[in-house]
Amino acid sequence: MRGAGFLSVLCWVLLTTSFAANLTYDHRALVIDGKRQVLISGSIHYPRSTPEMWPDLVKKSKDGGLDVIETYVFWNLHEPVRNQYDFKGRKDLVKFVKTVADAGLYVHLRIGPYVCAEWNYGGFPLWLHFIPGIEFRTDNEPFKAEMKRFTAKIVDMMKQEKLYASQGGPIILSQIENEYGNIDSAYGSAAKSYISWAASMATSLDTGVPWVMCQQADAPDPIINTCNGFYCDQFKPNSDKKPKMWTENWSGWFQSFGGPMPYRPVEDLAFAVARFFQLGGTFQNYYMYHGGTNFGRTTGGPFISTSYDYDAPIDEYGILRQPKWGHLKDVHKAVKLCEEALVATDPKVTSLGPNLEATVYKAGSRCAAFLANVGTQSDATVNFNGNSYHLPAWSVSILPDCKNVVLNTAKVNSVAMIPSFIHQSLSGNVDSSEALGSDWSWINEPVGISKDDAFVKLGLLEQINTTADRSDYLWYSLSTNIKGDEPFLEDGSQTVLHVESIGHALHAFINGKLAGSGKGNSGNAKVAVEIPIALVAGKNAIDLLSLTVGLQNYGAFFEKSGAGITGPVKLKGTKNGTTVDLSFQQWTYQVGLKGEELGLSSGSSSQWVSQPTLLKNQPLTWYKTKFDAPAGNDPVAVDFTGMGKGEAWVNGQSIGRYWPTYIASKGGCTDSCNYRGSYSSNKCLKNCGKPSQTLYHVPRSWLQTSGNTLVLFEEIGGDPTQISVATRQIGSLCSHVSESHPSPIETWNADSSSGMKLGPTLSLECPFPGQVMSSIKFASFGTPHGICGAFRHGQCSSKRALSIVQKACIGSKSCRIGVSINTFGDPCEGVTKSLAIEASCTQRDIL
Repeated sequence: MRGAGFLSVLCWVLLTTSFAANLTYDHRALVIDGKRQVLISGSIHYPRSTPEMWPDLVKKSKDGGLDVIETYVFWNLHEPVRNQYDFKGRKDLVKFVKTVADAGLYVHLRIGPYVCAEWNYGGFPLWLHFIPGIEFRTDNEPFKAEMKRFTAKIVDMMKQEKLYASQGGPIILSQIENEYGNIDSAYGSAAKSYISWAASMATSLDTGVPWVMCQQADAPDPIINTCNGFYCDQFKPNSDKKPKMWTENWSGWFQSFGGPMPYRPVEDLAFAVARFFQLGGTFQNYYMYHGGTNFGRTTGGPFISTSYDYDAPIDEYGILRQPKWGHLKDVHKAVKLCEEALVATDPKVTSLGPNLEATVYKAGSRCAAFLANVGTQSDATVNFNGNSYHLPAWSVSILPDCKNVVLNTAKVNSVAMIPSFIHQSLSGNVDSSEALGSDWSWINEPVGISKDDAFVKLGLLEQINTTADRSDYLWYSLSTNIKGDEPFLEDGSQTVLHVESIGHALHAFINGKLAGSGKGNSGNAKVAVEIPIALVAGKNAIDLLSLTVGLQNYGAFFEKSGAGITGPVKLKGTKNGTTVDLSFQQWTYQVGLKGEELGLSSGSSSQWVSQPTLLKNQPLTWYKTKFDAPAGNDPVAVDFTGMGKGEAWVNGQSIGRYWPTYIASKGGCTDSCNYRGSYSSNKCLKNCGKPSQTLYHVPRSWLQTSGNTLVLFEEIGGDPTQISVATRQIGSLCSHVSESHPSPIETWNADSSSGMKLGPTLSLECPFPGQVMSSIKFASFGTPHGICGAFRHGQCSSKRALSIVQKACIGSKSCRIGVSINTFGDPCEGVTKSLAIEASCTQRDIL
């Protein structure tokens, strides 16, 4: 094996020699070894996937036309305890950077070390909060000392591995701070001195590559200030010596527990990209290109879901999201066809009418043009250089030779795919839920105080300062004595327990029984509940379980945002108006759960109970079962339908918090979303009135062929026999191309117009190795309408379409069909026609 290790090192040395040695910039672009470059980048956060997934994700990124992979560095992941570092497994930053380099791509390392990223506490370790005199992200000496120490630690690691481009490595950019300009006004004059210090500190580390600050208009030289947002075409850097760079083009949006699922139409995303390059941009990054999964307790927010899919071009499970991935790949090709002209000169913009403009890059014999219709209502026909061009509303046409359109952003010439989850029981030989129950065992989590480290304090404590985020959970326990003649026990009297919390959720137990619960939401984490309760004469135990759902990650002074039951806590008699404030009593506190202390998540404890009748729908229950991995290589998820809220582990690895009972509101979703017009995070929503998340990703590398251990802690009660395992598969692939579409971009040849005469072409290709098309579910040439999975014939349709498509595609991995009356005949003269196809693929060996 030593020989294999030597070979790996040798390959790494050989690969890194191809990277740049000299990185600078000017007003147009990053300059790599003396040459300006147009760069397409995409964000992949290494801890949101696994090392086993990284090579495939990076390969798919490169195949999609990316030049650069961008990632944050997560401080709290690497230094959970001060001066104790962890760079193993998903935390192996060096391995991730080398994986990107092995694919021949560059890296943008966003050290921060504040990252936001919907990540717990914005990436800051909790111990930072307890340093005396500290204030985050301002001109504060304790904070600056820690920030410099960690930043220098990461830079030194990269230098030791020779990973900066100045050393022949892949890292061409680094970032210090993050979106500080969005909130710096809250810090007054200290903000400016802090930013000046951060810039000087970063540049003093002598990486040999440029540093950037995003959303920082006053970034001092030589730091490049960059743009984040849904659109950055109008952005201008703060110096005419700096290039126009877009560090976060939001490819979708994050999801919250209790919220619907946002998505961003690819036509709008492509429009934003093309407009940026049209108006002088030369570096663009998708946030995210692959979003991944918030494993463990890494979510921020609060209330960020475990899935961080982000509607990215590569989905949470590592599968291409089509047509988004494919259409953007075509956009990248079109932009790169213009690269020589783009970097040679500045853009010249001309109005072609209201909401219509042409941008030309011309230097010597090189010429490239972009024609834009930024109107949201009407298509337009424009004249440019003596030729006529049709421009759909909210679209950009790209002309690499200032004459021929190679791509229009609104005309998607890429395959679409319908992903689906195929479910199976956790126990394949079980026919009934009762029998399945016999495969489960359980342990009851004690209500209230059960650990030796419990303590007593007068009054109600803030949670984060008490737990230091060692656990989601904090018990507030009180024993109160109710005399027989108290008003709370009068005939007909009802007692209400009033509890107020600043976040994020709570469960109230009275005399060991769950009496009620309350939760906040992503817009307001506070909780206020009025729970009817029954008290008894004598002692009554009031046990309140407060819980966090990820710590605040954004905003000025976000580190000061608290959580927990800060009161008041009151008993209120509804009949007689009697109120007793319990807030200032002696409360007993317990950080975390007994099961956490016992390490039940590993599944190895001897305390598990197994009986013929499974304990169901009981709060505070740990469950365990065994299951076999689904056959094949398809990505795997666990469906927690039937459960309430908690956390789950597979073979000791946390797959995150689950909360299928948190239902998104019913309003705001539409059957389709008009891509025309400015996008916002609440414009295009789906999944309204449904659980925010039921399926939770389990990486294949965490699974054994058989005997996998699933452990879950259930807070409010559920039926684990309803849990199932599912595989992520592609059900159908589709494409819909009209006669007005440009020819396929790969046919472009700047030296010959023959390729462009090929005409519009519909292409289909099965997504996985060994697959061929086994059936054609729909085929129509004429005026078909609808979306993939729901195509319908229009008023005219060629009778020959299905047989022609079947002959061209069945039994093949891929097929290409000309969208033309020469292929199908003319079913309706004088009408622009289109071809729509839905096909299914099957492994070749089972046909």
